Amino acid sequence: MILVQELFQKAATYLPPEDVALLEKAYNYAEKAHDGQLRKSGEPYILHPVAVTEILMDLQMDSSTLIAGLLHDVVEDTGVTLAQISEEFGETVASLVDGLTKLKKEFKFRSNAEHQAENYRKMFIAMAKDVRVVLCKLADRLHNMRTLQHLPEEKQRKKAEETLEIFAPLAHRLGISKIKWELEDRSLRYMNPQQYYKIVSMMKKKRTEREEFLSEIIQILYEKFEEMDLKVEDISGRPKHIYSIYRKMKTQHKQFHEIYDLMAVRVIVNSVRDCYAVLGMIHTMWKPMPGRFKDYIAMPKTNMYQSLHTTVLGPKGEPIEVQIRTMEMHRIAEYGIAAHWAYKEGAAAGKQQSFSDKLKWFREMMELQSESRDAEEFVESLKMDWFTDTVFVFTPKTDVIELPAGSVPLDFAYRIHTEVGNKCVGAKVNGNIVPLDYQLQTGDKVQVLTSKHSYGPSQDWLKLVKTSHARNKIRSWFKTQRREESIIKGKEMVEALLKKHDYDINEAMKSEKMTEVCKRFNFPNADEMLAAVGYGGISTAQVVHRLTSGMREELPPIIPEQIKNPTQRRRRLDVGVRVIGVDNVLVRLSRCCYPVPGEEIGGFITRGRGVSVHRADCPNLQSVELDRRVEVEWEGEPAASYQVDIEVSGYDRLGLLNDVLQAVNDTKANYSAVNAKVHPKGFASIQLTVAIRNIHHLRSVVERVKGVRDIYSVQRTIGQG
Repeated sequence: MILVQELFQKAATYLPPEDVALLEKAYNYAEKAHDGQLRKSGEPYILHPVAVTEILMDLQMDSSTLIAGLLHDVVEDTGVTLAQISEEFGETVASLVDGLTKLKKEFKFRSNAEHQAENYRKMFIAMAKDVRVVLCKLADRLHNMRTLQHLPEEKQRKKAEETLEIFAPLAHRLGISKIKWELEDRSLRYMNPQQYYKIVSMMKKKRTEREEFLSEIIQILYEKFEEMDLKVEDISGRPKHIYSIYRKMKTQHKQFHEIYDLMAVRVIVNSVRDCYAVLGMIHTMWKPMPGRFKDYIAMPKTNMYQSLHTTVLGPKGEPIEVQIRTMEMHRIAEYGIAAHWAYKEGAAAGKQQSFSDKLKWFREMMELQSESRDAEEFVESLKMDWFTDTVFVFTPKTDVIELPAGSVPLDFAYRIHTEVGNKCVGAKVNGNIVPLDYQLQTGDKVQVLTSKHSYGPSQDWLKLVKTSHARNKIRSWFKTQRREESIIKGKEMVEALLKKHDYDINEAMKSEKMTEVCKRFNFPNADEMLAAVGYGGISTAQVVHRLTSGMREELPPIIPEQIKNPTQRRRRLDVGVRVIGVDNVLVRLSRCCYPVPGEEIGGFITRGRGVSVHRADCPNLQSVELDRRVEVEWEGEPAASYQVDIEVSGYDRLGLLNDVLQAVNDTKANYSAVNAKVHPKGFASIQLTVAIRNIHHLRSVVERVKGVRDIYSVQRTIGQG
């Protein structure tokens, strides 16, 4: 109750009394709904929504958002309905809660990955209507990460990985560094605890020395500002975040002592003019390091961040980063989109328009969602286009365009305008003609060469472009230009595959069946789906698989006689896999992905070598035609051991290989092949082929190896065979 009273007191510092009263009502409602429910820690469940609401309160969110924070789990985890929420607290709160409520598992999903992807899609669609949905979700995820220690180790890693892939980049995109940094640091703690605590230890060793140095720098700056009659709001030391140090060490192959901005000073002034005055003064005091100045005031980041960054050699010759910004810039750097809150009472029309302009990237993202038929494809597109490293390039008029790292001139052309992309015949970068597969670099000035006589995109462009935005525009062109041709071609392809397997075409393609499959793949009608088959937007096998689902279940798989062999019965049992519906079939585990008991598997008929069994996510399985696939499952006594390839990466040192091999031995796993290499900058990689019993045994091997000092990644690899 003390925690709850503090929450209401905090709300009263910026909300009117009637809103605080509503918040108290929402708390009582949530407490009653969650009565008797406990978290994994054993604490009453109500503490979670209270903590989420407090995080939102730190962002100074409005009362509707705070109420949604208190109620965000009641529909998902209790018997309360959205209609009841709407009746008690209004449609706005109900809409926010709906956007935060996961899809029920009663819906049929092909996999957990698809279920999760659909949840993401639902959240982003809700975010398009009201961005407060994702602010609540970020607060929810932040508190879950703060209490992650109560979950099993496997779930900790899964949550941490998901946070780094989706939620931390999203917080970055929205400019909420206050949340972003904590999500990243906490994720690293569970994904790579050895490196996390190693960096923490190195930072602690020099903390006293660093604090003394910063105090000296700050005192010098205050004295200089007073001498120059420059008024500053604040000067403070800026702590470097653990994940940021880790990422620089990993991506730039640097040692801890080579990270220049471990020591940083932040100067906050009253105006933009003062920012540049302070910059000039600092550059006259200390020598600036070449290539280490960035002007984010003249060229703000897409997440609204503005500041001047410079690195100078301080009084003792040590590099120190200085950030210079106004108080308004600092508020935006910490709180991002929440600092620009359009829903705040009294927001002027001009400010609301400014807020809308800053979300242009999000409107583009939702345009992508409307073009994606598959939820998993949509999420992967987000990761690739919006949640990865970026490059900043210039148009001929010096406008700045942000693109994912690895983008080519075609990506740039389609980002400018669809027709510019469709009519592209070449490109110039920095005044020179470049091939269309040239990878753009930050600072490049790009000019797209177009021709009104262009015949439009080439199919090869689909292999060149990096962004799904460009890829979807190219596909859309083929879809529009050749729609009728594609419908006819798609229908012929579907009918041919049905006929090949002796299915009744009229029965499989009757209207209700076609409607059902269209709905499954998010097509508005049969013509659109057949056109997609025709131009390659969806595979024939996928459509036929769905059209014949009810018909196939009545028949066992068709296995060629030449691979049926009663003498191979013993061999099938040795690998512990059976083909569903068929007995006495030669079965072998693939050497490309080495499936092990406990993993999802699939199989396909080979030519003369029986049924080849693969992990369900193996690219070689996914590329096989549907008519050659068969259902398989683990059965009976597994084999004594299964071969698995893993790659271990770390910092080279004396005895590293011995320590890794000893860790493998400790798990009672044998290794049959070892290959170790030392790379430049002191990095080492070790490839191991390990014999394990099942997926749980493999995980124990991986966890033990990850615990070896100076190892920063262990991953399973897929071969070529």
